[in-house]
Amino acid sequence: MTSEKAPISRFPVPKLSEMPEDLRARIALVQEKAGFVPNIFLALAHRPDEFRAFMAYHDALMDKPGGLTKAEREMIVVATSAANNCLYCVIAHGAILRVRAKNPLLADQIAVAYAKADIAPRQRAMLAFALKVAQEAHTVEAEDHAVLAGHGFSPDDIWDIAAITALFALSNRLASVAELRPNDEFYTLGR
Repeated sequence: MTSEKAPISRFPVPKLSEMPEDLRARIALVQEKAGFVPNIFLALAHRPDEFRAFMAYHDALMDKPGGLTKAEREMIVVATSAANNCLYCVIAHGAILRVRAKNPLLADQIAVAYAKADIAPRQRAMLAFALKVAQEAHTVEAEDHAVLAGHGFSPDDIWDIAAITALFALSNRLASVAELRPNDEFYTLGR
């Protein structure tokens, strides 16, 4: 019996040599830092304009200073991706969360049952709001904002929680439709 790996995506994946120079440069930076190329970069590269747009919004939300730490931003991604049943994003962003939080258990706790995870009440409120945005955004009301404000979140922080949730709802759906396979390296990263 052979153990041949499935393709990383149901859609075309261009070779690095076939990609526009700016995409190759971006991928090279990620590869240098991580030691491998995350499959999402390869999968998105078959649509260069969409790759650029997605990454621009990703960077604007995930890499900026503000009231949310980088680990808290990853918590949002892991919790909402788990709710959306997105294997790729749970595994990939779980690895990033383990690294950013310096905690090998946290991502698994958040993916399975964030309400029981070893996190602060402030973070639990943040994730409850993110899950509400992910699953029933039409029911968000002033009281939800008041709860977050009571935990010290600013209006900009609340926007960021919702925007991260929304961006990764897009990512979750694309990754699921593409049957995007997580890189093996993600499973052990940060453990």
